[in-house]
Amino acid sequence: MANKVHILFFLLLAMAATSAFSQGLRLGFYAHTCPQAESVVRATVAKHVNADSTVAPGLLRMIFHDCFVQGCDASILIDGPSTEKTAPPNLLLRGYEVIDDAKAQLEAACPNTVSCADILALAARDAAVQAGALKYLVPTGRRDGRISLASDAANLPGFTDSIAVQKQKFAAKGLSTEDLVTLVGGHTIGTVACQFIRYRLYNFTTSGGADPSIDPTFLPTLQSLCPVDGDGSKRIGLDYGSSEKFDHSFFKNVQRSRGILESDQRLWADASTKNIVQRYIGIRGLAGLTLNFQFGRSMIKMSGIEVKTGTDGEIRKVCSAIN
Repeated sequence: MANKVHILFFLLLAMAATSAFSQGLRLGFYAHTCPQAESVVRATVAKHVNADSTVAPGLLRMIFHDCFVQGCDASILIDGPSTEKTAPPNLLLRGYEVIDDAKAQLEAACPNTVSCADILALAARDAAVQAGALKYLVPTGRRDGRISLASDAANLPGFTDSIAVQKQKFAAKGLSTEDLVTLVGGHTIGTVACQFIRYRLYNFTTSGGADPSIDPTFLPTLQSLCPVDGDGSKRIGLDYGSSEKFDHSFFKNVQRSRGILESDQRLWADASTKNIVQRYIGIRGLAGLTLNFQFGRSMIKMSGIEVKTGTDGEIRKVCSAIN
């Protein structure tokens, strides 16, 4: 029975991958021009994640920040003054060295063939798999963008956004409310700096109290992890108690009023998102599989936002520099 479920899972993901895009992406784009492309990226990601587990959530966050600005074109990777890298929401992104490593290997094997945008899309998938997600198929054929402006990152979804604002930002990119909840579920792995949650713990209300949406029995734990005068760069898990494993416990924490980011906890307060959260935690034994399937589908959709293909864009020789 388990094998049949997994076969169905892969068939459904294959259908999603082959039908999701009309922009020129396809499965096996490099089958003839660089057949080792996916295996090189996979091995590179595994090497870096095995050395430092924080690389996995870093790569997931990186593709999210790339795709929501100028589309999925690797513009987040470009160095220089006033590029996307320098925008406040992107200052703490990590994992660039993984993309650079894979790109160097692929340039040596298949010069001027594999785009940085495809490497990032593949690396994000492989990072999720390293953390425990089921593998999903990634259509490739993206080309790299030439424009990278810090000002364009101003409209990235933020940690204080209301559900209405989050839904508007996702809808503007062709993503549904279900995609929103599912992709935010990527916070099942990774950490956040205390500076981004401390306001919820001490100065949220006009009287100087904590955010009332935080479970009062959990509040002392958060305050001990992020003292009022402590190190703002100290990091804590976004999925308390399970921040290195891809699972559905993130949604259970949200249900228990233990979401770390304000925007995450709001998923439980809005009826449209609460219903989706309940679906992920409501079926015992199948919740993890459901999240894995939906996560793969939503990642495929997101990684197809405003892609450049054909003669649009370029294939950069070095991901951090425009040719």
